[in-house]
Amino acid sequence: MRIASLVTRITQQMRRDRRTLALFFLAPLLILTLMYFIFDTEASDLKIVVTGSNGAMVKALKQADFQVTAAEEFSQGKMIENDTDGWLQVENGKIKLTLLNDEPNRAKAVQMQMMQGLQGNGKNTPSIEKQYVYGDAKTKGFDTFSPMLVSFFVFFFVFLIAGIALLKERTSGTLERLLATPIKRYEIVAGYVIGYGIFALVQTLIVVLYAVNVLDIVLVGSIWLVLLTNILVALVALSLGTLLSSFATSEFQMVQFIPLVIVPQVFFTGIFPLDGMADWLQKIGKVMPLYYASDAMNGIMYKGFTFNEVLMDLLILLAFSVVFITINIISLKKYRAL
Repeated sequence: MRIASLVTRITQQMRRDRRTLALFFLAPLLILTLMYFIFDTEASDLKIVVTGSNGAMVKALKQADFQVTAAEEFSQGKMIENDTDGWLQVENGKIKLTLLNDEPNRAKAVQMQMMQGLQGNGKNTPSIEKQYVYGDAKTKGFDTFSPMLVSFFVFFFVFLIAGIALLKERTSGTLERLLATPIKRYEIVAGYVIGYGIFALVQTLIVVLYAVNVLDIVLVGSIWLVLLTNILVALVALSLGTLLSSFATSEFQMVQFIPLVIVPQVFFTGIFPLDGMADWLQKIGKVMPLYYASDAMNGIMYKGFTFNEVLMDLLILLAFSVVFITINIISLKKYRAL
């Protein structure tokens, strides 16, 4: 009898908590659908440019399923600009292959398909000199997305801790008592952002320095630029976490935002290839902060990008934080109109 009463109470609580019910039944369907479209996408064709070659070589490469372009002149700068996987140069009987290597798996695929396309019937595989725009022959797939993981963990923990901390302030009555004073809404938001931001900054420093100096994660660019990027990531996570905490009434409800806010962003950080995704999926990724954080971190740490080359990503992250902070200020109206 007592067990039945307990079951009845829990069932009634769940029925009244529409948010939990929606998360319980709909969130798995949302994430599963997103994963279906992402994993169902086809890899984009391997693009290669050939200079100094005859038509027979170009024809052989096309038969090997390459997207081949014959050109008289080419350069590494154009490779980066056009996102070309490989550049095959033929001079005086020598063959030189330059690989973009922004995705090591694609670079390896270029080499394998090229060998199959050029070796011919029973002939020895031609000797090819190789060089790389990014990384080298020892570069692994982890080297390209490990910088993204740094930003992800900064974002995740700052988002969760800041959101739960502000939620406790509100549920304990501290925020209401504070709002009873003449303090302005923007002053409250600024105080929370700066206060929690100090700890977010320390956490960012620890994560970045540990990843680079202890785990020896690849770092080609400036460590200061890495720190700046992750400080902006922490600011976005802090402002977003505090904003969403206003829609939660318990720590459990705050955790419920993870599969809705955090998990979908993981798919657009570059861990999964973006080029082969449908256009509408790529557009979804461009409204997520971690998309720009990962793009900047990969550019700085793996490709050695400078400040000007990642400036747009940094400005977009700053814009996200400004928007979230502004909404935070407005959302306090439901507690008190100033």
